[in-house]
Amino acid sequence: MEHSKKVLIYLVAILFFSLSACKKDKSDPTEALASIDLRRGDILLCGNPQFGDVSFALECKYDTREAFDLAISLLHSFEYAEAEKAFVKVIDADPECAMAYWGVAMSIYHELWAPPGPKELEKGSQLLDIAKTLQKSERAEEYLDAIGVFYKDWETLDHKTRELLYEEKMEQVYLNNKDDIEAAVLYSLSLTSSADPNDMTYENQRKSGAILEALFQKYPNHPGIAHYIIHTYDYPEIASLGLTTARRYAEIAPSSAHAQHMPSHIFTRLGLWQESIDTNLNSSSSAICYSESVEEEGHWSQEIHAMDYLVYAYLQQGDSEKVKEQNEYMKSIKTAFPVNDFAVAYSANAIPARIALENRNWIEAANLERPALEFEWDNFPWEGSILHFAKAFGAVRSGDIASAESELELIKSFHQQLIAINDAQSIYKAGQVAIEIKIIEAWTALAKGDNEEALTLMKLAARLESETTKHPVTPGEILPADELLGDMLLELDRPEEALVAYEVNLEGHPNRFNGLYGAAIAAKESGNEEKADLYFDQLLHLTENSNSDRPELKEAKEFVSRKVI
Repeated sequence: MEHSKKVLIYLVAILFFSLSACKKDKSDPTEALASIDLRRGDILLCGNPQFGDVSFALECKYDTREAFDLAISLLHSFEYAEAEKAFVKVIDADPECAMAYWGVAMSIYHELWAPPGPKELEKGSQLLDIAKTLQKSERAEEYLDAIGVFYKDWETLDHKTRELLYEEKMEQVYLNNKDDIEAAVLYSLSLTSSADPNDMTYENQRKSGAILEALFQKYPNHPGIAHYIIHTYDYPEIASLGLTTARRYAEIAPSSAHAQHMPSHIFTRLGLWQESIDTNLNSSSSAICYSESVEEEGHWSQEIHAMDYLVYAYLQQGDSEKVKEQNEYMKSIKTAFPVNDFAVAYSANAIPARIALENRNWIEAANLERPALEFEWDNFPWEGSILHFAKAFGAVRSGDIASAESELELIKSFHQQLIAINDAQSIYKAGQVAIEIKIIEAWTALAKGDNEEALTLMKLAARLESETTKHPVTPGEILPADELLGDMLLELDRPEEALVAYEVNLEGHPNRFNGLYGAAIAAKESGNEEKADLYFDQLLHLTENSNSDRPELKEAKEFVSRKVI
């Protein structure tokens, strides 16, 4: 009996010391977290605080799951700042929840959007280092390993390489967890994000779309599924596949400015201008509400991004008054947040450039000035080139060849700057600037009387543009190259060829004001009155509810009315 008692005491002692050792070995992340600049505070939502339905079962404390699901929903709506705050709420309530660290790292990634900078990458790496020390399930380990490859060696590996490594890891997570909705959704997003921008077969996008569409049948209120279907099909050739989802998405996440905006990616591709206008007005309103809530100085990038799509749509309806209102508003904006956001850089240059060029106001285009917005413009060569392209094109079309050539040299310097950076995004952007260069060279050659060289260069620009996908930040090229080819062929008195170019343009850019007008004029000058009637009728129908002073409409009405006696 005495012996049994001693044995029992001995076993209790061993158990005590074992538990003490485990407690001692168990990592306490609190101290490490104190040194990381995490977003905290109230989660700011405007209007109806709904972001769709998700349920991401985790091994974290039960009372954190509502916050975690909100964080996932915000992440899927690209509401990155608020998503991070929501994930940090989970960390503060349960510092041992490894997947909450994953969530913050995902919020910093900004997939399909602006890549994180060194500060953000360092922050993500630190969080993932902490997560490695925490106990976690095999499933959580897979998710953390996947995002971990994106942050690993970020100082030496370029963004595209790490993006592809992440896609490969997410494929394994997806294949290993076939019943995991989020694994499927996030893998699909990684396919679209890592797609080669020069792959006109859209292999990745079609693969992603097949997964997402199957899920959408089962989970029609999931914000990520609907959102990523739209991004997946945001290309002229496949945009129609996303129309049903586009009309549904804004209803799923009414509080998200980005969710309100996203349907217009599909509407723009299909030339559904009023639907694009409606959804971007809602997006802009939500973005302004958010700006007021966070009390940040200036305008949120989501508002300015929506404005670019809004202006593009108003231009296609020929709505001069609405275009003027948006332009004046854009000029009034002096600051924006996040600071130096690439979407702001693009929109601030594209909006005035589009307005001048689409209205064929060459003098106005030639005299455009850099936006008054506070910005580090030297860090955005592609975005900056857009304004100088407009200035060059306006100059050459108004007969100022010297100014056009001066602007062309500046555009070429932007091209070299992008080539020197030599990462996937910069190479893509360099390709866009190369198209601008060929267009200006073509019209300069035309102005100098070298018609054949002009046409050769313009056809090259059109071919290069046809081989390149559209960047998701833009509603479309400042001026489509096929449309400009049609314009040049009309200048050269070759209307039959011009009509072919305009019709090719309208296949990829349906219901463009200048595309329809150009096609109508080319048909008229070719003696094809049937097609001239068709395109003039389409133009008048397109603009029937607009307050427009475009002279092209007067010409269209006169041509169509000739039949009415």
